[in-house]
Amino acid sequence: MSHDESAAKLVRMANQIATFFKSQPEAEQLPGIALHINRFWEPRMRRRFFEMVDDGGQGLDPLVIEAARHIRRPTLMTAQTAT
Repeated sequence: MSHDESAAKLVRMANQIATFFKSQPEAEQLPGIALHINRFWEPRMRRRFFEMVDDGGQGLDPLVIEAARHIRRPTLMTAQTAT
């Protein structure tokens, strides 16, 4: 899967999560999106997600972008940490 295809898939997944939580009470929407992504997305998915958010969030639902501040940003692995 190419870099663009994986980005498009993450956008689609994040927007599907937002669509679901739009049916929930407003107070539960942002925490719900963040909780779902924190629980079920592995660090490299969240790392790519934050690359997209930091690059302007093109294609992401505004609710997802707003929820990003509640999502755990994975730490970058260095060559030293990976060994």
